[in-house]
Amino acid sequence: MSTRTAMDDTRTPSRAARIALYAGLVVLGALVAAAGALVQAAWFPGGLVLALAGAVGLFYSGTQLTGARGGVGAPAAGWLITVVLLTASRPEGDFVFGAGMGSYAFLLGGMAAAVICATIGGFTQPGAPAARLGK
Repeated sequence: MSTRTAMDDTRTPSRAARIALYAGLVVLGALVAAAGALVQAAWFPGGLVLALAGAVGLFYSGTQLTGARGGVGAPAAGWLITVVLLTASRPEGDFVFGAGMGSYAFLLGGMAAAVICATIGGFTQPGAPAARLGK
């Protein structure tokens, strides 16, 4: 009879590893946002689809890597901060996003993708049994 706890499990990452994972997801979110901002305008409409697919892939992968909703929150935060900074105009009058349907579709589509990935099922409650109750 084994008395192993969750902390004894070798698959449970340490606190430092989880912090590094979340920090890496924030950086990846920023990189995907910057790349998507450039690609969506350069190769419209295929670039828009590619940019949104990259964001969806990152958000969903974050949830799968961490097994929690925070896995989509970290890259979404990096993505959103980067997009907001890129929409602001500089003193010279330059900005990355132009006023067009593609830019708005990228902004709203990326936000919607983060919300959808955060609300899809597949997460278990901590300490909850794997089987459904009543069976």
